[in-house]
Amino acid sequence: MSRAEGTPYAPHTDEETAAMLAAIGVDDEEDLFDIPDAVAFDGDFGIEPRTEREIRDECARILNRNDDLTEFLGRGHYGHYVPSVVDHLADRTEFLTSYTQYQPEVSQGFLQALFEYQSMLVELTGLDVANCSMYDAATALGEAATLADRVRSTSGDVVLVPERLREGKRAVLSNYCAGADLTVEEYPMADGTADVDALAERAGEDAVMVYAESPTVRGCIEERLAAIGDLADETDALFALGSDVVALSVLESPAAVGADVVVGEAGALGLPTAYGMGLGIFACRDDFLRQVPGRLVGASEDANGDRAYTLTLQTREQHIRKERATSNICTNQAWVALRAAIHAATLGPDGLVDLANDCVREAESLAARIDDLSGAAAPVHDRHHFREFAVRVDQPAAAVAEDLEAEGFAVHAIDDHLLQVCVTDLNAGKTDGLVAAFEEVL
Repeated sequence: MSRAEGTPYAPHTDEETAAMLAAIGVDDEEDLFDIPDAVAFDGDFGIEPRTEREIRDECARILNRNDDLTEFLGRGHYGHYVPSVVDHLADRTEFLTSYTQYQPEVSQGFLQALFEYQSMLVELTGLDVANCSMYDAATALGEAATLADRVRSTSGDVVLVPERLREGKRAVLSNYCAGADLTVEEYPMADGTADVDALAERAGEDAVMVYAESPTVRGCIEERLAAIGDLADETDALFALGSDVVALSVLESPAAVGADVVVGEAGALGLPTAYGMGLGIFACRDDFLRQVPGRLVGASEDANGDRAYTLTLQTREQHIRKERATSNICTNQAWVALRAAIHAATLGPDGLVDLANDCVREAESLAARIDDLSGAAAPVHDRHHFREFAVRVDQPAAAVAEDLEAEGFAVHAIDDHLLQVCVTDLNAGKTDGLVAAFEEVL
């Protein structure tokens, strides 16, 4: 479209456009595109005009077709009650319509909120530096692997991960590693957590990073993190730990067990269960400050000597330096990080710990009740659990999950005879119904 056709954003005059078309030998701009007639826009959207009331009624009819299920689903996607203050504050226009905070003179409010978010992560992880968010846990893990490749003096090219890792997370990591000529290999797990002895045999000079999770994908709390950290240190590999912000409030500090980098999800705070939308966390030691992907907000002073905030240590242009860039991620989840920070601040330190303790107690209680039923054993792993646990059933797991769905409850079927159940403050009040449904279908 030329400038004469009504848009101020097209820089070319009709004469300039005609000259360019003549140079490439076509008569019209539409000749540059091969759009099938079936999908080409003919000037009519074919949408019948309706009133607002009619549209609302139609949307309600569509949404009412959804199954009315109580979800006991987890495996990386968790829902907690989000206080109304999160919506009220995060929906303010200066936050909701904000662009990236490149101009600190007009972005002090948002920059301060992101600085507070970073500070919360530093306190939870015990590490020195946290960025102001990544897309999700999977991209954070991929960035940890490429950071390890840049900073470690080892000649290794192997990233060691537990054999049980969420498929999507493993796939994203593999994509990252393929581009950096790294190889992803697995180490065994024993009863839901890392088999440290087997890892000790596998970890060697070829390892550039060792990754462990706590809680694991099956909800088990990893009890030998310090030993894993020691193994990584002995082989000069970077130790990356995966967790989430709620669990970090009660688990031992990642810094205390030797973690070099902490990655994971913060979307459990500030967001409803989204099954896609995420909020990745990335924290690390001060040694890697110049290698941190994404954005960092720093505190300084303005010309008047007042405290001020700004994006720091990275110019905007560094993100477009192709293979020489620290990371090709040149944005973040700023508004989602803001929501997580508001949620955490609303809970306060004690409230966050209370929420985490509930995640332990509710999982333990529900597992014990299911274990009392004939035809089921829970938890499968003799470990402490956070939010979720595996259940062994005598019948095929897929059939049990389907029968539970018919009773109004959704759980994961993760193996031939294994289910996985996740309980949080949002569904804890429905556990009686779930136990009754288990008893019915078993």
